[in-house]
Amino acid sequence: MPPNTTATTGDTATTGATSVKSGRKKGRKARLVVLVLVLAIIGGIAYGAYWSISTVRASFPQTTGSITLQGLSGPVDVKRDGNGIPQIYASSDEDLFMAQGFVQAQDRFYEMDVRRHMTSGRLSEMFGKGQVKNDEFLRTLGWDRIAKEESDTKLSDSTKKYLDAYAKGVNAYLQGKDGKDISLEYAALGFTNDYKPAKWTPVDSVSWLKAMAWDLRGNMQDEIDRALMTSRLGPQQIEDLYPEYPYSRNKPIVQEGQYSELTKTFQQGGATGTSQGTTGTTGSSTSSTAGSALSGQLGGLYKVLDDLPTAVGVNGQGIGSNSWVVSGKYTITNEPLLANDPHLSPSLPSVWYQMGLHCRTVSSTCQYDVTGYTFAGMPGVIIGHNADIAWGMTNSGVDVTDLYLEKVSGNGYLYDGKVRPFKTREETIKVAGGKSKTIVVRQTADGMPLLSDRDDELVQVGRKAAVNTAAPDRGDGYGIALRWTALDPGTSMDAVFAIDRAAGWKDFRAAAALFDVPSQNLIYADTENNIGYTLPGKIPTRSSVDDGSIPAPGWDSKYRWTGFIKQDELPYEYNPKRGYIVTANQAVVDPDKYPYTLTTDWGYGARSQRITDLIESKIKDGGRISPEDMRQMQLDNSSEIAKLLVPKLLKINLDDKNVREAQKLLEGWDYTQDADSAAAAYFNAVWRNILKLAFGNKLPKELRVKGQCLWVDKIDSTGPVDDDTKVRECGQRDADQAQPDGGDRWFEVVRKLMDKPDSDWWKTPKSGTRPEANNRDQLFARAMIDARWELTAKLGKDIDTWSWGRLHRLFLKNQTLGTEGPDFLQYILNRGPWKLSGGEATVNATGWNAAGGYGVVWVPSMRMVVNLKDFDKSKWINLTGASGHAFSAHYTDQTSKWAKGELLPWSFSDKAVDDSTSDTLVLRP
Repeated sequence: MPPNTTATTGDTATTGATSVKSGRKKGRKARLVVLVLVLAIIGGIAYGAYWSISTVRASFPQTTGSITLQGLSGPVDVKRDGNGIPQIYASSDEDLFMAQGFVQAQDRFYEMDVRRHMTSGRLSEMFGKGQVKNDEFLRTLGWDRIAKEESDTKLSDSTKKYLDAYAKGVNAYLQGKDGKDISLEYAALGFTNDYKPAKWTPVDSVSWLKAMAWDLRGNMQDEIDRALMTSRLGPQQIEDLYPEYPYSRNKPIVQEGQYSELTKTFQQGGATGTSQGTTGTTGSSTSSTAGSALSGQLGGLYKVLDDLPTAVGVNGQGIGSNSWVVSGKYTITNEPLLANDPHLSPSLPSVWYQMGLHCRTVSSTCQYDVTGYTFAGMPGVIIGHNADIAWGMTNSGVDVTDLYLEKVSGNGYLYDGKVRPFKTREETIKVAGGKSKTIVVRQTADGMPLLSDRDDELVQVGRKAAVNTAAPDRGDGYGIALRWTALDPGTSMDAVFAIDRAAGWKDFRAAAALFDVPSQNLIYADTENNIGYTLPGKIPTRSSVDDGSIPAPGWDSKYRWTGFIKQDELPYEYNPKRGYIVTANQAVVDPDKYPYTLTTDWGYGARSQRITDLIESKIKDGGRISPEDMRQMQLDNSSEIAKLLVPKLLKINLDDKNVREAQKLLEGWDYTQDADSAAAAYFNAVWRNILKLAFGNKLPKELRVKGQCLWVDKIDSTGPVDDDTKVRECGQRDADQAQPDGGDRWFEVVRKLMDKPDSDWWKTPKSGTRPEANNRDQLFARAMIDARWELTAKLGKDIDTWSWGRLHRLFLKNQTLGTEGPDFLQYILNRGPWKLSGGEATVNATGWNAAGGYGVVWVPSMRMVVNLKDFDKSKWINLTGASGHAFSAHYTDQTSKWAKGELLPWSFSDKAVDDSTSDTLVLRP
């Protein structure tokens, strides 16, 4: 029976809101008619007949009436608001999570199915031979194998029950359905293969935590970059590109505590500290023992990582988040306010799923009353609040991955002068429409997989790589192995449920201690006017010869991990005197107060310090912060690097009147990167060209962004040239030149070099009609000229028509058929563009990668402001919408509001939820 009817299998129920439902039906029918017409024109009569209205409607979720679900112990109410966001009410924990599985499958099962195939390395089963290489790499990591071990041996009995209940709910939705009944994408896949969705399992849910851990894994990319740099740069040059964290300017998260050598714990207050921490990048014998071997291997690994699906993230480049909490003594509500906006690669649908999970009566048999953001495919709530506490997360960036260069010898590897055998397993990859492929995965005795086995080029390089006399004989070559905390079974799934039911700071800290992977900054507030921060996670300790900053020699045991930091030793803060806590990927704690090296690769604090400054400006002289102030802070578009550079750029003498015209845009500019700002467009083009000229031709070519043009236009003195010439020039430069990504590390690099106007970094050779630059100001002049003509080519000669939003656009792409499918499917599934404000390392972090252009590549994937005084006055927004169905009214219904910085009402109390409910579905046993 079609969705949104009032009678279904089992008992029946009727709902109100007839006019709302009728309007929705009419809107859907109109969109579906357009779909049929478009498909008929593009695909012909055959496609048009197949893609009928009934085909598309069949996958829409039923949101009213009632449905019978075998396995429930009592009725469950699913109340959806006008944005399709569900609030679930049940009388037992198992019923609550079974209903969560059913409802998420209604909205997002295709996304869930793709995710589990990705985490298990089985994308080829759905999409064919084009995904075999990705599957090989993901099988080598073995996420699903680790998730199964977690499920079998690590998780609590209650967590296992909840995972089983969730899987029962998903499978209840799947029962009796063909692919076309589940989503449009399955109907499309039916043209090319006979794939049919399998039942959901608890392991499918746990595995997704591994994917998120990969996305937030820390400094692995920096390890690779630094090692590759040794092929062209000396130690001082590499140090220039990885400056020490500016602790005196950008404050760390924890400011009022330190480590006690006496108690071997972290303490808030006047404990006796140590100064054993490492503040910057230090050397490792890797660069001196096997430099050329490592360079060749890592160049190939770079290629493998670039090939991974976008759904796995953007490989650690630029990923960050904002979260902060303000005590009630500084708010207009006299209770805490908490904000969070995690920054992730944009996806359609959004990685987040909004919902509420409510026990009608909280008791020992039904323990949850929680609301917030979770992942489709996983029970519980990841970020949000319950009746007593609220919490947010940002990536801590601590170093939980290390790469090792392994000396291969026959069927083993060298370790402390002896050859150890590899542990091996075979993996068979099934391929839709093709032959299966079997691979052999090798790993060391301590469980490190050999990543280099996944690329023939890497294997050959390892066999032939030259080494110097300090390294072992080459023998059978070298491989690259990965040590990563997420490859050990853990308890993060237990942590999710424990946090969801935590009633205070003690409960919260105990729950956070279970959150071993990925390591996150957790901020906290409660209804008793307390605020706090804790750093959980399984964080390794290393010997004095290794700081984890570059790949290490695997044949020497001195470079292996020595253990893990105990939970009582990890930094935290509780009710700090300053009255607020800010986390935005900056350093966690000053190394003078802490003995362990958490990482050498913090974010450099541009966002965190700007948020701190905004808070301080509000509370000085007795001021107080409102929820609206918190929202406005999330939208702050101020550019820290512009504040540094623009005064210098305005002093540059330029001969060309057209370039001077562009330069004048910067006069009086307030450094705010609004979408309609011409000054922001020009400045960011200048910044991109500064990076290209100062660093691009000096970095190893392996550091380029794969598949993207690093320099778009060939420019001469008269302006842009024809498209063919542009393409040829782009291809040549892509082969010859790398370019920085433009993140806040590069802010700090340039800041340090500003005081060295004659540094070699500022020197760049003549190019075409452009003169060489021999110092900082000459290079700045070159960058301003090139930026003027680049924007002329992109936006036109008339600078009055320029705007940042025309360059800085967000396209939302369905992460499977929206990127690889036929053109007509991409047209159906994808959305955009949206012209955005904000920018790189800005609080409103709509990030772009200077190596690839100005398009938006990571975003605040959601935004929330929690009001601890009255939870019903909290606000939230998602990047897209609740639904994964391309023609649902809730596919991208939140995106335009998100782009404008708006937030939606966030109901929590029974009355508020009832008042906002548009559709009610009753699930009956």
